Amino acid sequence: MYFDGASDKEGAGAGIVFVTSEGEVLPYSFTLTSEGEVLPYSFTLTHNCSNNVAEYQALILGLEIAVDAKQLPLKVYGDSQLVVNQLLGLYEVKKLELLPFHNYAKRLIGWLGDVELEHLPRKDNKQDDALAKLASTLSMTDKETRIPICKSWVIPPIFSDDEDDMFQEEENHITEVFEVEEEDW
Repeated sequence: MYFDGASDKEGAGAGIVFVTSEGEVLPYSFTLTSEGEVLPYSFTLTHNCSNNVAEYQALILGLEIAVDAKQLPLKVYGDSQLVVNQLLGLYEVKKLELLPFHNYAKRLIGWLGDVELEHLPRKDNKQDDALAKLASTLSMTDKETRIPICKSWVIPPIFSDDEDDMFQEEENHITEVFEVEEEDW
């Protein structure tokens, strides 16, 4: 699981990406409201919070999903050195506003049991960063927004300047598919 949080003066968001043991990628972009309400397909904080709070919330959302899905063992990667090192016990939690998030994350990690936590350089966490920024940006609107993410490959047709030759050229660019007898190699 990869996590990232984003925060600015307009709101905050969280991005989470799960990679299954089969290599399947499951991205989530979250928008959280100040009332704790979770909106479908995105979680955004509608009140100001620090980037560290957004990072903790992204981690907690991912851990909650992992608890619900009983995903074990779990490897967790985040680009927040502070959050990761606080949870590993290498850094002390000095800001009181982070303490409830830290304690809850520790509790979730305890429930999961088999969790490996590792810091990931920001440059290697681009997909989560993009999802978190998307959720943060979407927090600026009062309306629910659904954004489909599509992948496509466009192969432009080759056209002739002469309209009479166009049909002839189209026939030349038709791809035919034939069923081939299966052989045991």
